[in-house]
Amino acid sequence: MVSTVVKEHCPCPDCGSSDALCYYSDGHTYCFSCQAYHSGEREMPKTMTTVIPESDMYFDVLRARGIRKETCVKYGYYKAQEAQVACYYNDDGTLIGQKLRYKDKRFETRGKKFTTRFFGQHLWPNGHRKMLIVTEGEIDCLTVSQINGNKYPVVSIPAGVQSAKKVFKAQADWLNSFDKVVVFFDMDEAGRKGVKEIEGILKPRKLFIATLPFKDPNEALLAGKPDVIIDSIWNAKEYKPDGIVNGRDLWNAVCEEVDNKGYPLPWDNIPINKKIMGFRKGELVVLTAGTGVGKSTFVRQIAYDFGVKQGLKIGMLMLEENVGRTAKGLMSVHAGARLYIDRHAVSEDEYRKAFDETLGTGRYVLYEHFGSLDGDNLMNKIRYMAVSENCDFIVLDHISIAISGLEGDNERKLIDVLMTQLRSLAEETGVGLIIISHLRRATGSEAKPFEEGGTVSLSQLRGSGAIGQLADTVIGLERNQQADGELKNIVRLRVLKCRWTGETGIAGHLFYDKQHDRLVGVERISDFVKSEDEECGVNF
Repeated sequence: MVSTVVKEHCPCPDCGSSDALCYYSDGHTYCFSCQAYHSGEREMPKTMTTVIPESDMYFDVLRARGIRKETCVKYGYYKAQEAQVACYYNDDGTLIGQKLRYKDKRFETRGKKFTTRFFGQHLWPNGHRKMLIVTEGEIDCLTVSQINGNKYPVVSIPAGVQSAKKVFKAQADWLNSFDKVVVFFDMDEAGRKGVKEIEGILKPRKLFIATLPFKDPNEALLAGKPDVIIDSIWNAKEYKPDGIVNGRDLWNAVCEEVDNKGYPLPWDNIPINKKIMGFRKGELVVLTAGTGVGKSTFVRQIAYDFGVKQGLKIGMLMLEENVGRTAKGLMSVHAGARLYIDRHAVSEDEYRKAFDETLGTGRYVLYEHFGSLDGDNLMNKIRYMAVSENCDFIVLDHISIAISGLEGDNERKLIDVLMTQLRSLAEETGVGLIIISHLRRATGSEAKPFEEGGTVSLSQLRGSGAIGQLADTVIGLERNQQADGELKNIVRLRVLKCRWTGETGIAGHLFYDKQHDRLVGVERISDFVKSEDEECGVNF
């Protein structure tokens, strides 16, 4: 029984081609790009050793493809009974193999293996020309050659894009003899993959990529657009590996309006905003300080201001507390009372109002970890907040707990991995990430503990240099918890890194107003000391 095509132009699961797969009435499938054949009963034999003799073949036009007879003669593309035959030759013109295309779109190969030869290569055995054009299939090869008057070197790879790497490697010397190699693979995922496969085989500045507004050159020819093919060849772009860009190609990028808006921190009366120009989306900010200095309080007030005052959507992963504590912390800032200690510090109406105007706005998304943490799942939660919840900023407090759920006992390596993932997520999604990191213990007999106002530096970030390297902005908090009176509630802000402005150094002071559970900008430290002499001797 003759098998007929039931469904064609389907995507191929083997090579990724968008439309090269056909389904047949006997149940088998065949891909015309990668030549993959699948049957429930048996595999089709792909190769026969005996070639079809010239006496059993003839030259003719390919009307359905718009290919003239003289083009077929030049390349050795014949017709035989029920099949078209693409002949492959050695440099001396000796026939080594044939690729048969049947009317039912089956393929078959005959003769010796020729997967390391280009179709049409025998026409230019010595190479050494200005330009070579390489197409994905024989029909496209005939198409491009014909459009150029059959004057210029045009060849095709032997067995779809999956054979590109093999044949390019085998013929590297011949390919490199040309000044320029223009690749004209199909405009689909499989074609793009084929280009990636041959990356680095040719010498620098040899490989150029042609693109079309059609699937392939023959489709453009049949659409009556041969000039488009010629333009695509002469406008082919030099191939560059991912991430390599020539400056002359960046005009559109530098003209593009980019959201570089800096969202100011809630303290206008201290220098912090002038130094860093706020926090920007798409950046990674690290906040660090000694134990008990006030990191969580600091980041909570920023989260409150961003969500309530500036109308941003904020994700919060506060891993040292449950969501109830986080929620009451935000409400406390709004109400001006420590509601997480005493919810009756305000009236019931004021309590409800504090909720409605913070959590009730829907601008906060919290993560309840229920006392357990799956490190591998944490990134999924952060990604969900960024992509599905469309958060503008996400707070992670803190990175040491975040890695505790990851497998492995090398803290430095685990932090490296997590920071790299966070960096990539910020760049990919445009979300701003605010990460809290701990410090190593101060060492040396002269080193002042951070809890006593010791100076914070990048080198003291706990766990990994990747924290400081990958962060866009790093801010350290310094406070002397052993100071007398109100001085122990003064926090000094120190910018350790700001990629945006390049500014570093002391960026102002904050006072923790315990009664109202708020950090307030301090314009004059002298308001908290008895004399200038005392101020000079104060460290916090």
